[in-house]
Amino acid sequence: MGTYALPDLPYDYAALEPAITGQILELHHAKHHAAYVKGANDTLEQIAEAREKDQIAPTSLVGLEKTYAFNLSGHVLHSIFWQNLSPNGGDRPDGALADAIDEHLGGFEQFKRQLTTATASVQGSGWGVLAWEPLGRRLIVEQVYDHHGNVGQGTTPLLVFDAWEHAYYLQYKNVRPDYVTKLWDLVNWEDVTGRYTAATDT
Repeated sequence: MGTYALPDLPYDYAALEPAITGQILELHHAKHHAAYVKGANDTLEQIAEAREKDQIAPTSLVGLEKTYAFNLSGHVLHSIFWQNLSPNGGDRPDGALADAIDEHLGGFEQFKRQLTTATASVQGSGWGVLAWEPLGRRLIVEQVYDHHGNVGQGTTPLLVFDAWEHAYYLQYKNVRPDYVTKLWDLVNWEDVTGRYTAATDT
């Protein structure tokens, strides 16, 4: 029994059309996300086996730790991504989250442009992320390369946009900005607001 499990989606594979086709969503969830879950579980087992056999060596452990971080981060970010989207999404937030966006990011339209640009301009594979930065107690927009390139910032992801090619290429080809523009029509602000409330209550 693995430590991690692939979460069910809160909607059918076809529910996000036309922004994201059912074919892409099924491949993304059932193949790519599932691979990260399996990778995290398999790597944990390999680390445990090496520990039990007293075979923890710097050369092998570094590779295992990096593989574990990659797969676990992929699992975490995808799990947030599915909840961040909704067939009834779009519009914009209100309340405390809207106020924080105004204060820290210059208002919704400026924030939207910044996150769109951050996602569309990731070099290679990665994510555009709206996150809570606890040391400065502020919202920030960041780019995460691959899955785990920004762990030193210690941020809590609130809204994540997947910029890996597997998320859009079959439908949007190499025009990533068109895909990102469509994501805004799916944002589940209730979920994002709940994450903001949980992050700022600590």
